Amino acid sequence: MAADDLTAPLGKNRPSKHRFGLPIGIPHVLAGILGLPLIVFLGWSIVRDDPLGGEPVAMAPSNPRPQIGAPGNGANTSRPGASPTTADKTRPNRYDGPAAGEQQSEPEPPAGSKTVTIIDGSSGKRQQVVIPNTPNDKSAPNDKPVVSEERLTEPSRHGPLPKIAQDGVRPADAFAQPVKNNPADPDAPRIAIVMGGLGIGATNTSDAIKRLPGPVTFAFLPYGADVERQIALARGGGHEVLLQVPMEPFDYPDNDPGPQTLLTSLDASQNVDRLQSLMARARGYVGVANFMGSRFSASEQALAPVLRETAKRGLIYFDDGSAPRSLAGQIAGGSSLPFAKSDVALDTVPSAAEIDRALGRLEALARERGSAIGMANALPITIDRIARWAKAAEARGVQLVPITAVVTKTRSS
Repeated sequence: MAADDLTAPLGKNRPSKHRFGLPIGIPHVLAGILGLPLIVFLGWSIVRDDPLGGEPVAMAPSNPRPQIGAPGNGANTSRPGASPTTADKTRPNRYDGPAAGEQQSEPEPPAGSKTVTIIDGSSGKRQQVVIPNTPNDKSAPNDKPVVSEERLTEPSRHGPLPKIAQDGVRPADAFAQPVKNNPADPDAPRIAIVMGGLGIGATNTSDAIKRLPGPVTFAFLPYGADVERQIALARGGGHEVLLQVPMEPFDYPDNDPGPQTLLTSLDASQNVDRLQSLMARARGYVGVANFMGSRFSASEQALAPVLRETAKRGLIYFDDGSAPRSLAGQIAGGSSLPFAKSDVALDTVPSAAEIDRALGRLEALARERGSAIGMANALPITIDRIARWAKAAEARGVQLVPITAVVTKTRSS
């Protein structure tokens, strides 16, 4: 080191040493790169004229039928047979409204249709398109007039209960489905099939409603969370509906039918109160049916008040035939209660071969007696076999009918 370096004043006579470097640091460069897309987007938003401000839109083609010959709709207005002009070829195939001088009238949309608003993403123009309703054949209304449920119900502490209307109309008659005889054979043997256990399994219930023809009667358990909607769907498909009431079996409580089961250990008022609480869970059914109940249905003291209450409310009673000692038939006669009982259990053995054999026995019995009733459970295999059988039933000379068409209308002596 030179002596001058030690004696020279600071900052004086020292050689200048310049260091060259970037005017900005690496963090600044990274920040600029990351911010570039935001700057481009803001610039694009300012330049582009978007009335929706970038709002997401769904664009769908809409090609209503144009008015032939109306200016502005892409039709060729020249003489017949003339070729389209250049303007006709380039004009979009879209109906922009009535021509000048035409009366602008908005037709009423068809019943059951839906109106959808479509927004043009570039111009913001709104256009309403009517989508026609295409109902399922099973849900189409039948010839029977709509029944007012209000006049057929009365309030209770449990909810609305069925009742006979002031003009004498009974719920069993009001909610019965019409039966059309086969013109080729008006005296054809009649078969009614009741499918029980619906309302619990959503899949099986939905499958039964979709696949089985309207004359099949559906019996719903009252425990499903969506049972009212499911009953409405079944009725819309032309099915008559029964409400299954849980009754005490011989092995109760080891075999428990469910909450509010009617019991032989309860008095008449308690069982009737339980029956009313179950009835209030749904509407639109033509009658009630037993669910289990081998012990309860064998006790006249227990069953008689329940059947009298059923008759009082204008309903029918269906015995599923599972209890050989049931007294329902005898008691119904003394209560003026329309009554029906199953003749054949269709899926005691739930296999395709056994169900087909049971359906054959049901047919033979109907030909012998003029009518017969089968009882089935809402199992996938049972639904499938009954659906297949029903397709060819009429061709074999038998008629499938709802339960009210074969019920025995008893009168008290």
